[in-house]
Amino acid sequence: MAKVKPFKGIRPPRKWVEEVASRPYDVLNSEEARAEADGNEKSLYHIIKPEINFAPGTDEHDPKVYEKAVEQFNLFQEKGWLVQDEEEKYYVYAQTMNGRTQYGLVVCANVDDYLNGVIKKHELTRRDKEEDRMKHVRINNANIEPVFFAYPDNAELNAIVADVVKGTPEYDFTAPDGFGHHFWLINNPAVIQRITELFAAIPYLYIADGHHRTAAAALVGAEKARQNPHHRGDEEYNYFLAVCFPASQLHILDYNRVVKDLNGLSEEEFLTRLSDNFIVEKKGKEIYHPCALHNFSLYLNGEWYSLTAKEGRYKDNDPIGVLDVTISSDLILRDILDIQDLRSDKRIDFVGGIRGLEELKRRVDSGEMKMALALYPVSMKQLMDIADSGNIMPPKTTWFEPKLRSGLIIHKLS
Repeated sequence: MAKVKPFKGIRPPRKWVEEVASRPYDVLNSEEARAEADGNEKSLYHIIKPEINFAPGTDEHDPKVYEKAVEQFNLFQEKGWLVQDEEEKYYVYAQTMNGRTQYGLVVCANVDDYLNGVIKKHELTRRDKEEDRMKHVRINNANIEPVFFAYPDNAELNAIVADVVKGTPEYDFTAPDGFGHHFWLINNPAVIQRITELFAAIPYLYIADGHHRTAAAALVGAEKARQNPHHRGDEEYNYFLAVCFPASQLHILDYNRVVKDLNGLSEEEFLTRLSDNFIVEKKGKEIYHPCALHNFSLYLNGEWYSLTAKEGRYKDNDPIGVLDVTISSDLILRDILDIQDLRSDKRIDFVGGIRGLEELKRRVDSGEMKMALALYPVSMKQLMDIADSGNIMPPKTTWFEPKLRSGLIIHKLS
């Protein structure tokens, strides 16, 4: 059962929230962060992308860069750009995209729940990325950015959130990307206690986005427990910052592929090979979107094609084998194009669905890429079924949007 607790959040005064708030550290590179923070000393990028405080080209993993993150975190608190709440509380964080709003509860999740599998994952993590975020958590002694969880819908939690959001939000703004961000404080002790009790009856939480941040936060918490000879289990380092959304409110976007070459095949040969396992239909110049599971969209030489996987070419009774990302990875990328490892092969790149299929067309038309493949998005039910079965999804399967805005709330480990 899920163990969560309220906490004394560190957050910006209302008048500065839009200057402090930023996109997550892992959705942009150093130069993009430098450009977005230009002229804004209050931008959280100074803490989560601390290399921007140095000359361009500075190694983001240099020890002095991590030290600069601490220096900036301390400076933000000294200047009053980040202030800690006096009482422990929960918070509601809502996001609006394309007229649709999802409502999350901001909590501290439990380290042991991650280590024991109560918090379920669906992606493999890379040790180098874990280590980078572990250093960041360790040196700041804080979770500067939250992770993004889903939980099975709970009617009473929904009712509590619906009641809270009738009040005036603490923060309410639209970010430069057009997404709305809304934030409320939960101050009522009885409501806070009830939220804790309701989560204690939820069997599992699911990592939606932020596998590396979750692993890093949990591993640092476990490390601190081992180092403390008087460890009790209720210390602040036993918890980490998470925003938890009801699964029914979340929407997974497609995560598409672009490939640099056809592995020595002509376009005609490639299409012929595809027809072994797919029904191939030419759709013309207009952008074609996949219309259902096992239907794919191919863009090649200025033309769009529909690819529908033939019956018997995939494993219907296997939660991983039935995924479109598996079908395309096995039958197209591996068997025809000889792309064996999606994580390391330089011939392939990935495009989040937020960019639209126009971005696939642009990258092929520019000559940078030879072909593009669009996939029908995975459902939350598929994600949770896979996590429940103990399986791991193939790389680059899910793209959640909107991303959590960083800088609205921070959790200190002591």
